Amino acid sequence: MEMVSKNALIELNQFKERIKKETALANEGMKKLKELLNLERLPQRIEAYDISNTGSTEIVGSMVVFENGAPKKSDYRRFKIKSTNIQNDYQSMQEVIFRRFKRAQREMIGNDADDKKEIGEGGTGFGTLPDVLLVDGGIGHVNAVRSVLGEFDFNIPVYGMVKDDNHRTRGLVSGKNEFDLSKDIILLRFVTAIQDEAHRFALEYNKKLRAKRYSGSVLDSIEGVGLKRKKALIKHFGSVRAIKEAEPDEIAKVKGISKELAQKIYDYFRQ
Repeated sequence: MEMVSKNALIELNQFKERIKKETALANEGMKKLKELLNLERLPQRIEAYDISNTGSTEIVGSMVVFENGAPKKSDYRRFKIKSTNIQNDYQSMQEVIFRRFKRAQREMIGNDADDKKEIGEGGTGFGTLPDVLLVDGGIGHVNAVRSVLGEFDFNIPVYGMVKDDNHRTRGLVSGKNEFDLSKDIILLRFVTAIQDEAHRFALEYNKKLRAKRYSGSVLDSIEGVGLKRKKALIKHFGSVRAIKEAEPDEIAKVKGISKELAQKIYDYFRQ
């Protein structure tokens, strides 16, 4: 019993020490980011955004929040893109930013009751503005976001998180300037953690929507169309409705679909 108590005490002390180190690194990361970007104040609230899509289907955006250098998951938000059904990162990012700051505007004046039904946006928190805004992408993404923020007259610094050829965080861009992070390991790890979290949260939502799309489809009723072929069909056409309207020769162009199966799919929708 005494040994169990000692082990528990050791584990507790190790946990406390880890939290202490993580807090110190977070504080140092915020200070270094303020110095590098010449921000007016310590970036105690950082918001980061990313877009995730699979071809032209299930285009989604993520918003993650780091408060005092640590993830604040209660303030995370996710967005299903409505303004486009084609792969367009700039337009998708602009929609996300517009919806987020339109809500902020409404919450700040106390009139947000009509918009509480949107996926992942059914609460409060949008009224709190970030000290700095980071987007996954380059100067094109930064300019796209700035054009939207200008509509609301919010003066928030915006930077793009760019990656190297190995898809690893390289630096931050704004205007003609790129801030190299490779020379400061603490700052590099700090920004990398933010960028990775924004990517993870967007991808997680994208996968969830795709799984929902692939499950319970009318295609399950067609003999010979398993999960793999169903995914291929949906990816190619974008929707069951488009498959229904396609001719047999169009359906047969999908990888894994023979002419015979294409005819069977065509006939199924015309029974």
